Amino acid sequence: MLRRTLSSVVVSLLGSLACAPCALAELVRWEVLSREDLGATNLGATKLERIIGIAHFEIDPADARNQVIADIGHAPVNKSARVEFSSDICIVRHKDAAHSNGLAVIEPPNRGGKPLIGTFGLGAAAKSDADLGDRFILDRGFDIVWIGWQFDVARTAGQLGISVPVAQGIEAMVRAELVPNISAPTQNFSDLAGYSPADPTSDQCTLTVRDEQYGQSQPIERARWQLAGNEVTLQGGFEPGRIYTLRYRANSLPIAGLGLAALRDGASWIKYAPDAPIHPTRTLAFGSSQCGRLLRSFLRGGFNEDERGRPVFDAIWAHIAGAAYLSINERGATPTSLSAFVATFAPYSLDAMLAQQREPALRPKVFLTNTSCEYWCGGRSAALMHVTPDGLTDLTLSDKALSDKLRIYFLAGAQHGAAGFPAQIGNGTQPDNPLESRWTMRALMSSMQSWLANDIAPPASRVPRIADGTLVSTASIGFPAIPGVQSPTGVQGVREGDQPIAFLVPAVDIDANERAGIRTPELTVALATYTGWNFRKASIGAPHALATLVGSRVAFARNALERERTHDPRASIEERFPTEETYVSRARDAAAALVRDGFLLESDVQHVLARMKAQWSAR
Repeated sequence: MLRRTLSSVVVSLLGSLACAPCALAELVRWEVLSREDLGATNLGATKLERIIGIAHFEIDPADARNQVIADIGHAPVNKSARVEFSSDICIVRHKDAAHSNGLAVIEPPNRGGKPLIGTFGLGAAAKSDADLGDRFILDRGFDIVWIGWQFDVARTAGQLGISVPVAQGIEAMVRAELVPNISAPTQNFSDLAGYSPADPTSDQCTLTVRDEQYGQSQPIERARWQLAGNEVTLQGGFEPGRIYTLRYRANSLPIAGLGLAALRDGASWIKYAPDAPIHPTRTLAFGSSQCGRLLRSFLRGGFNEDERGRPVFDAIWAHIAGAAYLSINERGATPTSLSAFVATFAPYSLDAMLAQQREPALRPKVFLTNTSCEYWCGGRSAALMHVTPDGLTDLTLSDKALSDKLRIYFLAGAQHGAAGFPAQIGNGTQPDNPLESRWTMRALMSSMQSWLANDIAPPASRVPRIADGTLVSTASIGFPAIPGVQSPTGVQGVREGDQPIAFLVPAVDIDANERAGIRTPELTVALATYTGWNFRKASIGAPHALATLVGSRVAFARNALERERTHDPRASIEERFPTEETYVSRARDAAAALVRDGFLLESDVQHVLARMKAQWSAR
């Protein structure tokens, strides 16, 4: 837990790092818990400092901007008729503001953690709170802010969360799903960690099981299972690969949507308040996976306008979120849940959300980046971000003011987050996918910096399209018959209610590698097939279903003899690249093309080539 012992006593008016009741933002008090020097950036120009504290907020529940928060009318209020809550905040800043680039990256923590550093940085990258990797973001002059928003985070080991009030006078049913990978008598439904059952013995508590995402659920007799908190013990045990749904009535319902207000008002304080620890001229919100979905929900709810009508974020970057939202602004919210099958609903594309902001100044610049996983699995249906809802036509924005503020990029061949190399088998039938997209992300961050600071337009969107045949139905994908690899042609997409939603995926070439999007040298000069899907291995059950957010690496045969023996339709490595020199030369050419297009930094070419040489040695 964040140490609050340094000041149970509020540290107020501590130089520029404390805020007394603030007239410029709904952050009314800033409590400093610790300050720590982190040494200089790699460029040696400036020293860095980490500040950890608690932000105390008050908001007006009668304000129209806050009335969109679920159950805000049931929140307790103080003597000023305002709702109080508090959030953990961590700031890494340049101590000498002259060495800052004037931009701040604000990341909502992912389940309390800080993935931003590892998403862009090389090295050990954020395995501990003291680890800043190669400091890529900081070397570019950004200050970094993390604002806790999730009410059910276990705030240990530096995890950041939020303390919110409970809705008064309300009980409601809550639900969560679980797909176990092992047979066990007891399972923890961790998505419900923030909710206590009103009566764990009640017949209103139900447990059901099914074998398909949209299959018929079967009730499990109440006498066969017991509920203790959010933990269930089942007579006969849970079976791996089956889908269990737990429901019970909760008597304590945190107002989860206040996390969106914390992100809004914390960022507004950073941007506008004279007593904030940093003073950026522009702010970028970056959210990955769970928090990418949070940022989509943030835009959808109109939270990019603070209580004073000012724009909060100048740019928003939702990474690996697909077209899904987050269970956050609703009664019984379960933000920890990995399932987006219940969170993909209209509007799918961000142009509709941006258009809702009638005041152009409130429309942020937007990056949307997704891997193959978000097109294929987890119910994220990423194609819906750039096709019409019926799935028949590529989406075009007739409003130039909107289209100029939106970029969508497909990181071809990659999985939700790169696996380690050499590739290992995890929960899937095939080895996990190690294809590295971090090089692309670093180049895009450079473009985002130029876009924010100097209004230099980033590269055009690069996504698979219906018009050129690079975005297709699963039935039309033409996946080759690779020995030992199950075809994905039968994979189903998500539904909204009882109606299936259009489900389109990137088309592949004769090697089963995706043709469109940003293709890294690893994919362009490939030694394997890389996919955004991987079927569950038989030992964890449901081998017909996809493993959660995991891709595959299926190596090419080493030579023609091996290819012929296994009946592999893909050319062997030896047939493609007679020598290592041929392979490296083609990799260098592919890297040069990406540098020209703005999808690879010249300074990262050496890292890309070193990685590819290592893969050649391990082939």
